Amino acid sequence: MPVDPQVQALLDQMEALEVPPLETLPVETARAAIRTLAGERVVGRVEDREIAGPAGKIRIRIYTPEGKGPFPVLVFAHGGGWVYGSIESHDALCRELTHAANCITLSVGYRLAPEHPYPAALEDCYVATCWAEEHASSFNGDPERIAVGGDSAGGNLAAVVALMARDRSTPKLSYQLLIYPVTDHYSRSKPSYEENGEGYFVTKKHMIWCWDLYLSGKEEARQPYASPLLAQDLSGLPPALVITAEYDPLRDEGEFYAGRMQEAGVPVILKRYDGMIHGFVGMYDVLDGGKQALADLAAGLRVAFGRA
Repeated sequence: MPVDPQVQALLDQMEALEVPPLETLPVETARAAIRTLAGERVVGRVEDREIAGPAGKIRIRIYTPEGKGPFPVLVFAHGGGWVYGSIESHDALCRELTHAANCITLSVGYRLAPEHPYPAALEDCYVATCWAEEHASSFNGDPERIAVGGDSAGGNLAAVVALMARDRSTPKLSYQLLIYPVTDHYSRSKPSYEENGEGYFVTKKHMIWCWDLYLSGKEEARQPYASPLLAQDLSGLPPALVITAEYDPLRDEGEFYAGRMQEAGVPVILKRYDGMIHGFVGMYDVLDGGKQALADLAAGLRVAFGRA
């Protein structure tokens, strides 16, 4: 179907404002451009903490809904190409998920590239997920109901944390929430990279920039913990909800990963949102498609946590 009219209006507005592509900016400027997108949704409690990580402290933010608990826990990795993005840039989305899914959302402020290349971000997210299970009682969480999730590069991190948890037999995860995830290196680009590589907000050039800053060398691009689509065995992973956008360079790799998990016997729901672009979930305040996806994500979490 054609680009959604609301999406097209947004793209036209960005073009009129001559918003420069992030990959043309210095890294610090790109980070500052999207650093703060604080949400207005009121939840029961918001708490910032620091936990011990493999290379110092990891900052986390814990969003807790109203009510008694203990609550199920979503460990969330923000997007931003492993280079930008932050707890603050995804504050609004985490608040909405906490409210709509009636779960605790633990947002991870993982180390960013290029200062901290692969696998630094992944190590931080895995440690934070283990911490969430081990210390759940300290923040009114339920250690028997823990999910991982993330958008874009955060979807990559969530998918790989699920692989690591399976490979290391800990922690026990109930669910994966993969929002237009990165699952394969750009050198193995899929048709959607060419079809949607320009003109739809996130571009092929942008993804190349992100990958090149994240990895220290292209040999790392063949490692399953960088490109989970290359994992030989995807069996034994927790059930997953994978969402993709029609006009997204990452559409095909997200859908291929969902298909491979299904072939391995993993319960997967795959939803493509027609007319949408990369990042549309975070644009729920202006896109009806984003509102619908947010509701679908919350519903998936509620069902998964109810089964756990």
